[in-house]
Amino acid sequence: MSNRFNEKVAYITGGSRGIGKGIAKLFAEEGAKVAVVDVNEKALREMAQEFKEEGYEIYTKVVDVVHANEVEESMEEVVSRFGSLDILVNNAGIIRDNLLFKMTDNDWDQVMNVHLKGAFHATRAAQKYMVKNKFGRIINISSTSALGNRGQANYATAKAGIQGFTKTLAIELGKYGITANAIAPGFIETDMTKATAERIGISFDEMVRLSVEQIPVGRSGKPSDIANAVAFYADEKSGFVNGQVIYVAGGPKD
Repeated sequence: MSNRFNEKVAYITGGSRGIGKGIAKLFAEEGAKVAVVDVNEKALREMAQEFKEEGYEIYTKVVDVVHANEVEESMEEVVSRFGSLDILVNNAGIIRDNLLFKMTDNDWDQVMNVHLKGAFHATRAAQKYMVKNKFGRIINISSTSALGNRGQANYATAKAGIQGFTKTLAIELGKYGITANAIAPGFIETDMTKATAERIGISFDEMVRLSVEQIPVGRSGKPSDIANAVAFYADEKSGFVNGQVIYVAGGPKD
C-alpha cells in the first residue's frame, strides 16, 4: 500500500461497519490517522481492537451526529490528539423505508436528522479546522436512491439533499483549499442492504442475484469499491475536483 494519506487525519461518521468501515480501513492502510464516530458502541469497540492489532492509529467514540455538541466535542478531541483534521467523510445514515401512505412523521424525521442534520453538524464543526489549515477534503455519501426509489421517499429526499449540500459547500469553501464532493453508491453488500432484503421479504442472496442482473459490470458492489472513490476525492492531487457527484454503481445512472 502507498502512504498517500501519511500524516493526514480522517474523521468518518457512521464508520463502525459496512461502507464506513471500508473507508476507514483504506485510509488507515494508506497512512492516515483515523477517527470513527458511531452510535454502535459494540461495533466501535470491536473495530478499535481490530485496527490496533493491525498497527493503525484510530480514535473511536460513541457520537450521535444529530447532536451538534457531541460532534464538536469529539472533533476537538481528535484535533488535540492527532494535530489536525484534514478529511471529513459524512457517511452516517439510517433507513426507515415504507411506502408514502404508511410512512410516519418519525420515519421521516429520523432519516432527515441523521443524514442532513448530521452532515450539517459535522461539516460546520470540521470546516473551522480546515479553513485555518487552508486544506480540507469533505466527502459526502449520497445514494443512487437520490434519483428516486420506491419505498424510500424519506431516504431519497435526504440523499438528494446531500448532493445540493455538497455543491453549495464546494462554492463556499473552495477558496480556502477545501473541496466538497459526493459519492452515490448503487447496490453495495452491507448490513443496511441486508435489512432491506428482510423488509421486502426475500433472502439476501436472492436480492444480490436480482440486483446483479441489472448491473452492467455483472457483480454487486463492496465497501472497498466506495472506499476507492472516497480516496480519489481525498487525495491532495484531486484539488481541482470540486462539487461533483460520482455514481459508483457498476454502470451509468441518469
